[in-house]
Amino acid sequence: MTSTLIFSGVLLLAGFLYVWWERHDRKKEHVASRVAEDIKAMGDVVAASLNPSIDLDVCIGSGACVAACPEKIVIALVRGQAALVNPLGCIGHGACATACPVSAIQLVFGTKTRGIELPQVDANFQTNRPGVYIAGELGGMGLIRNAAIQGRQAADHIITGSSERGPRRGANGALDVLVVGAGPAGICATLRLMQAGLNVLLVDREGFGGTILHYPRGKVVMSGALDVPIFGKIPGRRLSKEELLAVWQAVWEKTQPPFVTGELVTRIDRREDDMWAVVSDRGVRYAANVVLALGGRGSPAKLGVPGEEQSKVMYRLLEPKEFKHQHVLVVGGGNSAVESAVALADDGECASVSVSYRKQEFARCRAENRRRVEQHIASDAVRVYFNTEVSSIAEHSIILRDARGKLGELPNHSAIVQIGGTPPARLLESLGITITTKYGER
Repeated sequence: MTSTLIFSGVLLLAGFLYVWWERHDRKKEHVASRVAEDIKAMGDVVAASLNPSIDLDVCIGSGACVAACPEKIVIALVRGQAALVNPLGCIGHGACATACPVSAIQLVFGTKTRGIELPQVDANFQTNRPGVYIAGELGGMGLIRNAAIQGRQAADHIITGSSERGPRRGANGALDVLVVGAGPAGICATLRLMQAGLNVLLVDREGFGGTILHYPRGKVVMSGALDVPIFGKIPGRRLSKEELLAVWQAVWEKTQPPFVTGELVTRIDRREDDMWAVVSDRGVRYAANVVLALGGRGSPAKLGVPGEEQSKVMYRLLEPKEFKHQHVLVVGGGNSAVESAVALADDGECASVSVSYRKQEFARCRAENRRRVEQHIASDAVRVYFNTEVSSIAEHSIILRDARGKLGELPNHSAIVQIGGTPPARLLESLGITITTKYGER
């Protein structure tokens, strides 16, 4: 009798756990399906970096890939098999492919129907223009640790040169190396070159740290160990944006790399003595080698309206607290613009936060971003002016024009313009660097 009761109890417990697990799985699949539908509604999208390609004939639906992904809601189990539900959230960690017990996942660039344009580089990250290298996000590698490794490898090749010819060195007053972009690839390349005693200069249009300067506060940006030349090893733990920026600050204080900020590189020309002339908005610098570690954001698009040249107009949001007590207008309706408006509203220190968007709704915006901005709109923390465009920008106001041509004036201290930009591939083509399109290729 006792054994029968115990057996019945075990069966009931097993049945309860099974039902609970089934419901839990269905709930997760429902969330994943909702995210997939939201991404699908944005049109034909593709990951900017490496992304998983799943062989459904091999996949056994173990879920190991889902658990391994540090970004979450990128890959999920749908109808018992793995599916890439949010390619926009993937930055090429590759943890999913490593975790798969049956090797059903390969990391590829682009998809079979939509390609991704990438610069053509050799095994040392040198382009078709000898002495010009590309490392990191600009070459399709969004993962911080891998970008840093690429920067070091490019620097190593510059230091040793190739078997066909010796190392290139600066002549007639030129630098040995000019590194463009102060992200992880550019920082690690610069420090490795300093370590080898080369004459190197690091330039960036913004600050020391690169793309992560523009990430939302609290975002986890790195989870693996990182070996930084001269500085030493960064332990393999989860780091938020603020924690990694603190690391870069420590790197800066310890290594003191030669660094110039506020320069936007626009062209690279070959000099008669085989040196490179790197043209920026602040002049020309000369170098035997150039490392392009620019990131993948490209040059921001401009409005082209009177008054845009004022310092109150910017194209990225760094810290919301900079706009305390200000009337701020965000121009645009994509994810970047909506995230900026939400961040300003969350901070709660602005006199007002407004958005001007030329369309009727935030159609190409992720569901979570739409949900958050709609909450702020409902509470009047954000005011949206759909079907409007900026007509002109004055010192203390901005003029908007609606679809009927009617003008309206808003009080304004700052404008954040986020309406897209020039793809990096266009810049590289203008530099004479060969671009290839990858269609689901490893």
